[in-house]
Amino acid sequence: MTAKIGYAAGAYDLFHIGHLNLLKHARSQCDYLIAGVVDDDLVELTKGKRPVIPLAERLEIVDSIKFVDEARPEIYADKLETWREVGFHIFFKGDDWKGTPQGMTLERRFGAVGVEVLYFPYSLQTSSTLLRRALDALAEQDPGGRASFEAG
Repeated sequence: MTAKIGYAAGAYDLFHIGHLNLLKHARSQCDYLIAGVVDDDLVELTKGKRPVIPLAERLEIVDSIKFVDEARPEIYADKLETWREVGFHIFFKGDDWKGTPQGMTLERRFGAVGVEVLYFPYSLQTSSTLLRRALDALAEQDPGGRASFEAG
């Protein structure tokens, strides 16, 4: 019997419960879970901003999660290139992609090589984008960051 290898790519910046839930649910659907932690430059290219947490630290955080068997840098914008290198059977994605042109393209391309795309609910309550906006708003109120960190 061949072990089912799953792959869950993400920036995993400002790690939160939505990330944890994705990894937990992904691990329940495969025998071995690889988490692809998107490279800083690739995050900036795709999202328009560099991650708050650098890649090396995000890799260490994700690698320490008990549901993850292996964490590796995600360096390709084209997930099929990653598949050629890694050889996974299931690709996990947030359901915010389901039914979108990008999601349908992903499904078609992966389907051609026998990879299943499995969607999980996207966390609307907590997201790195929302956390980043909150941090940016705090920084605007106190540009030097002194109010929070000065000893009394």
